[in-house]
Amino acid sequence: MFSGASVEELRIEAERNKKGYIWFDGVIYNAPKEVVLSKLGIELKSDLPEGKIKSITGEIACRGKVNGKVKILLTNKDIGKIEDGDILVSPMTRPDFLPAMKRADAFVTDEGGITCHAAIVSRELKKPCIIGTKIATQVLKDGDLVEVDAERGVVRIVEKAK
Repeated sequence: MFSGASVEELRIEAERNKKGYIWFDGVIYNAPKEVVLSKLGIELKSDLPEGKIKSITGEIACRGKVNGKVKILLTNKDIGKIEDGDILVSPMTRPDFLPAMKRADAFVTDEGGITCHAAIVSRELKKPCIIGTKIATQVLKDGDLVEVDAERGVVRIVEKAK
């Protein structure tokens, strides 16, 4: 694709890719999410009732039950905000999240199956983990107090952050 490209062209392309991309319908878009959605004529709306959801469910990856404060982990920049005893909530985990995962008491993810990264690490660290909730990062916010019941596959909101 970039065969014969100059060093400067490669540097510019690397900088563009560092900001991320969106893959949709077989096409890769190197632009901010808002620009791509506008270009495609897509409007994102949440059908989740604001403040009315009391619990969410998912698949049990590692059994256990703990309470703690939610910390949403989306990128490497968020790793430092996870403190001992927090509940790490993420769309999915990656190997570079491991330092935060060691500090957290439990993991909750939007995506994943029984062999995903979060599931494997949770079993290795013996920490409760619920995967595949689909909506954890949309419903839960930093500072929410939750009970992760990975015996039943339920994350119960005990108290919403103010």
